Amino acid sequence: MSEVHDIAIIGGGITGASLAYFLQGRRSVVLLEQETALGFHSTGRSAAEFTRRFHSPEVGRLTQASADFMMTPPPGFAEIDLLRPRGNLLIADAEKAGHLRTVYDTERANAPKDTPPVELLNVEQAMEKVPFLDPGWVSVAFYDPDCWDVEVEILLQGYARGAKSQGAAFQQSASVTGAVRENGHWVIETSAGEIRAKTVVNASGGWADPAAGILGAAPLGITPHRRTAISVKVPGHDLTHMPEVNEIDELFYFKPDAGQLMVSPADETPVDPHDAWPEELDVAYAAHYLSECTTLEVTHVAHSWAGLRTFAPDRLPVIGFSGQVEGLFWLAGVGGYGIQTSPAVGQIAAALLCDAPMPDPIAGIDPRLFSPSRLER
Repeated sequence: MSEVHDIAIIGGGITGASLAYFLQGRRSVVLLEQETALGFHSTGRSAAEFTRRFHSPEVGRLTQASADFMMTPPPGFAEIDLLRPRGNLLIADAEKAGHLRTVYDTERANAPKDTPPVELLNVEQAMEKVPFLDPGWVSVAFYDPDCWDVEVEILLQGYARGAKSQGAAFQQSASVTGAVRENGHWVIETSAGEIRAKTVVNASGGWADPAAGILGAAPLGITPHRRTAISVKVPGHDLTHMPEVNEIDELFYFKPDAGQLMVSPADETPVDPHDAWPEELDVAYAAHYLSECTTLEVTHVAHSWAGLRTFAPDRLPVIGFSGQVEGLFWLAGVGGYGIQTSPAVGQIAAALLCDAPMPDPIAGIDPRLFSPSRLER
């Protein structure tokens, strides 16, 4: 009989890779990724930001608990910093000016621990940060200095490299096609051959519910949502130190990306799991929003793409053992915050799988908040 691993992780995105890393060799691990590369879908197509504001209380705690790792990773984890300062400029037109000031007052009064305060700006001050804003559209703004770009590929590869150094095996081009439970472990059929493991971790992102079906579990309503982005050139403007710009209700946002401007209409369209592609209407909306709030004329879209943001019905992650199927552990539904919360999420899952105490800095987070039992029927 082939080797029986302690844990098989289905999914090689940021969540599965972080778990493999934080298991730290305490269990024998094999990670199965259906694509030819890790992070092919959601992870590799993220806007890649780290911010401790504008989250639900639960996601805020996960983000805060991830901050130390993201800002000061362990020695040897990465050759460069995982975070680069970006800042976030929130803008509103005249109709939403009062709403923006309310949000500003709330954020000012409820600043996360160790974060610099937000700053209310008039139009002239906002245009000092983003000179091509249209003063006829922007009525008021505030600036959040606690917003960072994430070096996503460096983070993902750091997790993978660290996990491999502790003995984890990674198999790519390994789609799971079937699974049965026998003699206290799983026999998993994949396109790369048979794998045996005592516990299967369902970290398959947008494919979490279909993967659960293969494993004999009922779906939890975990649904992928398409998000679109375009890239446009901005001749005559140095974008190096420009902040990210968000409409106050996240109707749209844009930020520098590889010398161009990445723009998203912040769409969240429920879809079946697939290799996402942009719809023409969403591309048009992105260009329209940019043209509306700036003096830029968008005559050409250099590139467009789409990714999947996957949510449970209550928009909280699902972390924990199934109450329906023996040997099944859920690790899914991290939505649009999977990258920035991956240190905390990975540590919570690793502690549960190893029946170990929650380590600092996640010791104050109750993992029962994320249990799949809240969604199982």
